[in-house]
Amino acid sequence: MAITDWPEDQRPRERLIRHGADALSDAELLAVFLRVGIAGKSAVDLAREMVMHFGSLNRLFSASLRDFSAIPGLGAAKYAQLQAVMELARRALGEDLKAGCALSSPQAVQRYLQLSMARKPYESFTVLFLDVKNRLIASKELFRGTLTHASVYPREVVKDALAHNAAAVILAHNHPSGSCEPSAADLHLTQALKQALTLVDVRLLDHLVIAGSEAYSFADHGQI
Repeated sequence: MAITDWPEDQRPRERLIRHGADALSDAELLAVFLRVGIAGKSAVDLAREMVMHFGSLNRLFSASLRDFSAIPGLGAAKYAQLQAVMELARRALGEDLKAGCALSSPQAVQRYLQLSMARKPYESFTVLFLDVKNRLIASKELFRGTLTHASVYPREVVKDALAHNAAAVILAHNHPSGSCEPSAADLHLTQALKQALTLVDVRLLDHLVIAGSEAYSFADHGQI
């Protein structure tokens, strides 16, 4: 049955307008994005198939065009639209961080980094450069590695912090393997970077490990 044949109070778009986006399930939100289904499947049916196929929203969002298009009814156009939505969300969060204190909204920092990093198939090391009021100056991927390893050089982090005239930084790297638990090497690197940054009077506020929808904060665990 097409969604247009459903009772109006059960249609995802009408429910979103009436009750807000947070009232909808993952599949219903995807159905609003899809707008239409395919022969024999409503947009909600197709959305449910997407969620089941990929197992989570993060896996769906990080899917390659080839994997995304493996589901009948999906293709390059919908893939491009989804990637555009993700990038718009990342940029909107970036605007919030530039306008206000990053420390006052750690959840926004985490969401921004997850949108930026969680979908990458390789290990990436990113630095958020902040001004004296802890507002975002810039976000930059400084190092890129393989699936399991990225080489990070403290002097390069210090050089970029000085180039951006940063008063503080937040470090972040992702674990494509799926676990956000830091390794002994991560702990050692954090301390080395803190010492190097302290020498040039730049504060290290946090180091976040991103893995899918999970994040590990060194500051929350008293490791900064």
